[in-house]
Order: sequence, then structure tokens, then C-alpha cells
Amino acid sequence: METLIIGRVQLTWLSGGVTNLDGGAMFGVVPKPLWAKRYPPNDKNQIELPTDPILIQMDGKNILVEAGLGKGKLSEKQLRNFGVTAESDVDGSLQKLGLNPEDIDYVLMTHMHNDHVGGLTKLEDGIYKSTFPKAKIITSTIEWDEMRNPNIRSKSTYWKENWEAIQSQVIPFDEKWSLGAISMFHTGGHSNGHSILIIEDEGELAIHMADLMPTHAHRNPLWVMAYDDYPMDSIAAKEKWGAFALDKNPWFTFYHDAFYRAVKWGIDGQMTDSIKRVK
Repeated sequence: METLIIGRVQLTWLSGGVTNLDGGAMFGVVPKPLWAKRYPPNDKNQIELPTDPILIQMDGKNILVEAGLGKGKLSEKQLRNFGVTAESDVDGSLQKLGLNPEDIDYVLMTHMHNDHVGGLTKLEDGIYKSTFPKAKIITSTIEWDEMRNPNIRSKSTYWKENWEAIQSQVIPFDEKWSLGAISMFHTGGHSNGHSILIIEDEGELAIHMADLMPTHAHRNPLWVMAYDDYPMDSIAAKEKWGAFALDKNPWFTFYHDAFYRAVKWGIDGQMTDSIKRVK
């Protein structure tokens, strides 16, 4: 498992599943000859997109960023449509670290689309139960409201089996939530309630842009997904937080990237450092 140290904070990537989605949808209006150079597709025009939560350990707390795809919850049709080649093994990853799901203190949900939230619940004897029963689950108020009352577009990804069993654990926030070195900020864009994370400690900085920048190939503010509900908000947020990071030499971390866990870019846009994903 790959790790990154930010001051006194340790980040470790867990095994949350793998999907393969249409590359055109993932890059929106960007022409394929451009995006395919940076993130090559398979013969079905799909690109590989892991769904790997990040375990943050700091001040004696175990904090998950996202929950993974889940396991044993998708139908054969859904597995096929989402191009799933591996379901979650978050439990196995935690065991390798000497932990179990009951040891998780917080789960930080940047948004609650199925590929991020599926691992929050598990199916046992036909009943959905909380995977992390002792955790406080943090997400924006807007996201939590839409999760329970989806519109005609979002109902395809906000499913009751992913929230009913954990609703007593959810702590929503409006614009900002903080815990020690971690801060979550509501941005909108990919979903109306989408948020990002900033981790800052001892002069070091990591930014988790979540699905505003799902892969390293989405660094350009204009390269946004067709899946984004509010693409102009995505562009504005990428410009805002890109400007914030410009002179801070931050790590950008990823949930979906098949090649990199985290990267740094110089002022000229060239990659200066990286942590590669080990397959």
C-alpha cells in the first residue's frame, strides 16, 4: 500500500475496487486525441478508474476519505455497466495495517455518488448495515439532502441502500468542516454538494480535489467530466483552488487515478514529483 507523509499526518491508500468508464464521458468536451495521450483507453474506449479510499492517521485518529465501491451489493448488470473488474477489499487493507472497520473514527465523504459511498454499508442476511459503525460520517448539508431526496438526474447514483443504514452517523456541514490538520470545503461542481479536502501540517500541504480532479489528466481547469452536474462551478473551483496552491508546492491526491496516488506540479505545469500506484 502506498503512503504519503504530510507533516505528522500519514496517508495510506486502501483497496476500494476498480471501475472502467467511458473515456469520453470522463473528459467531457475534450477531444479524444488530446485526453487519450494523457490517459489511454482500452479497446472499448473505457479508462481504468480505481475507487480507493485514503486512510488518514493523525493524533491517534483513523480517518477514511471516501468509502470505496463496496462489495456484494451490485447486480451483474451494474457490474457490467460500471466496468467493475474488482470490488472493495477495504477490510483486507485495514487488516494488513492491524485495524478493523470498528477502528475508523471518521469517514469524510467529498460527495455521495455510488462509487464513493457504496462501501459505507454492507449486506448481511438481506439487511444493509453500517460498515464503520463507530465512525462519524462527514459530508456537506447540500450533499446529504440530495442523497435522501435525489432529482431526476441524480437518482441514478444516490441510492437508499447506501444511506438508510448510516443516517444516524452523518454529521453535515455547510461551508467548512475542520479536524486538526484537515479541512473540508464545499465547492459544488461535480455534484451540488461536492467538497474538497485540504491537509496542512508543519509547512506541508496536500489537496484532495476529489472528482473535480479525478485523475492527474484533469489538471486543466477546463477538462471537466460530462458527469459533472454543474460544470461551470467545477471550472471555477479548480481555478480558485489552483490559484490557492500556486506557490505552496502541494501534493494533489487522487481517489480514481490508475497511475498516480499523488503528484506535484511546478509553476510551469510540469510534474515535479509523484507517488505511483502499484497494481
